Formats: sequence, C-alpha cells, structure tokens
Amino acid sequence: MWPRVNGMRTLELGTLGGLRGELNALVLAGTKTATASLLAEYAEEGEELESPGERLALLDDHGAVLAELRVTAVTTVAFGEVPWEFAEAEGEGYADLDHWRRAHRRYWEETEGRRVDETTPVVCMHFTRTIDPRDRTAAERY
Repeated sequence: MWPRVNGMRTLELGTLGGLRGELNALVLAGTKTATASLLAEYAEEGEELESPGERLALLDDHGAVLAELRVTAVTTVAFGEVPWEFAEAEGEGYADLDHWRRAHRRYWEETEGRRVDETTPVVCMHFTRTIDPRDRTAAERY
C-alpha cells in the first residue's frame, strides 16, 4: 500500500535522488501534467487506480509534501498504444513516441527490473496542480 498524507494517496515520481527532483520540478513548473505507471504495480501494492477528482500529495525525496494534485483522467492502455498526447503531457521533452517508449522501457527494465513489451498494461494518469507550492499557508497544512 502506498503512503497516505492527510487522507490523500501520495505520488512519488521516479526514483530517489536526481530523477525525482527533476520530475517534481517539471510538475511545479506546470510542464508535467501526466505520469505513467505499470498496472502490475497497483496489484502488487493492493491499490486501486486513481480516479478523476482524487487529490494526491506530491512528495519529495524526504517525504515532504511539495504540492497537492488533482487527478483529471486515468486510462489503461498497452505500452505500444500510449498516444503522443499523453507522452507530450509528461513534459519530459520527448521528441516522439519512439523516444518516449525507449526512455520508459529503459527505466522500467533497468531501474525496476520489470520486463516491458508492446502489450504491457500502462496506467496513464493526467493531473493538475491545485495548491501552489509557493503559497506558504497552503503548504503549512501538511
């Protein structure tokens, strides 16, 4: 089960260290409005998919809340069928879908040790930032 903060599920992007910081910076800048996960991770953690309207707490490397996010859409598609619109919304500068697929396959296989093929189910989640991290009053709620 994933951690909870004030009743919200948390979102911990990438891996600890540089990657998480880079991805969080993209979210805080408003550039990254989507993220991909493998459906198998949900089953392993005993978690349901996120649902539109659900609030999530974006965490940094130390478990501190950086921002509150609101889920706007969740779909599950085969790895080989992830659309360009989603890859672009991830905000990580992919040149095209092939670039997105290479980067994600490498991450999941090399970092997480998971085998990914064209039929592997991928959860594509879109979100918006609802609490500006520069708003100290809002940030102090956590």
